[in-house]
Amino acid sequence: MRALLDENIPRRVGEWLGHGGHDVVRVPVGLKNGAVIELARREARVLITRDQDFVDRFVYPPAQSSGLIVLRIHPPTQDQLIAALQRLLSERPETQFTGQLIVVEEHGYHVIS
Repeated sequence: MRALLDENIPRRVGEWLGHGGHDVVRVPVGLKNGAVIELARREARVLITRDQDFVDRFVYPPAQSSGLIVLRIHPPTQDQLIAALQRLLSERPETQFTGQLIVVEEHGYHVIS
């Protein structure tokens, strides 16, 4: 998977994804949401974020993206974020991320298209 990690995702999560063979880059610090989603679109990357603003599919239409993964994990420890992503990646093929908004919670996920 080609992933773009928002600045609110710990570096260790990116390292874990990278060790798993994923192509991961981080959002430049201070980039506004509109520029973040545009960067993800331009580079054809799945945006992984904790920013709940991206759940608004009218402002950030999933169909215009390579995929949006919004992590709704509380508390958002690195281990819990990694475990949630691991579950998602083991249950859903990466080919099914395109055009999808996937909200990941502690014990599962749901897809909004």
